Amino acid sequence: MFSLDGRVAIVTGASSGLGAVFARTLAEAGADVVLAARREDRLAGTREAVERAGRRAVTVRTDVSRPEDCQALVDTAMAEFGKVDVLVNNAGVGTAVPATRETPEQFRSVIDVNLNGCYWMAQACGRVMQPGSSIVNISSILGLTTAGLPQAAYAASKAGLIGLTRDLAQQWTGRKGIRVNALAPGFFASEMTDSYAEGYLESQMGRVLMNRPGDPEELAAALVFLVSDAGGYVTGTTLPVEGGLLTS
Repeated sequence: MFSLDGRVAIVTGASSGLGAVFARTLAEAGADVVLAARREDRLAGTREAVERAGRRAVTVRTDVSRPEDCQALVDTAMAEFGKVDVLVNNAGVGTAVPATRETPEQFRSVIDVNLNGCYWMAQACGRVMQPGSSIVNISSILGLTTAGLPQAAYAASKAGLIGLTRDLAQQWTGRKGIRVNALAPGFFASEMTDSYAEGYLESQMGRVLMNRPGDPEELAAALVFLVSDAGGYVTGTTLPVEGGLLTS
């Protein structure tokens, strides 16, 4: 039930970090993968990982904040593979700016990628996806709680993404047969965590029942569950993968 043999997945933000792990894991489960990022030159490593898993990969330079880029990405997937079965809305940016000093441009730039970009991607995929397809939006525990940093734009975008997930599931699951879910990761190694101040992650581990950051492979395993037949009766749900942080 966890096999993705014969399926085609789009992964945004696939040039590094969690997106690269997601793409490789989907390929290992059997999917061909369309890889998207603003830095197309950095997709080469992810493409090689997909191909080492024995699957096909196509790379497309994509800025998800531009609806026309999102449509072009889906058009490329359809031209190359003839279908889209899975969308992983992973592209995202983060900031940590005090609310009294955050400029309108800074706030809008985060919303444009993290929330609007996911909508444009889902919209483009929803037009071509067939029954049995699946969308997973990568939200965050910061859509559900706080973590001691001034992250109003990021938190608002990730909370909005949870609402978007529910609404698209309501619109599309019964009518189109497209399941829509979200993952809410806790602390996992990524470009964002690399930018945290020294000692910040360690200071947060007291809130995590498992007393450690997550392994990206653990998050990717949850993704495979949601997009495969194993998660076939799950839609409109946000699945936290956070080591027990939300219980604190």
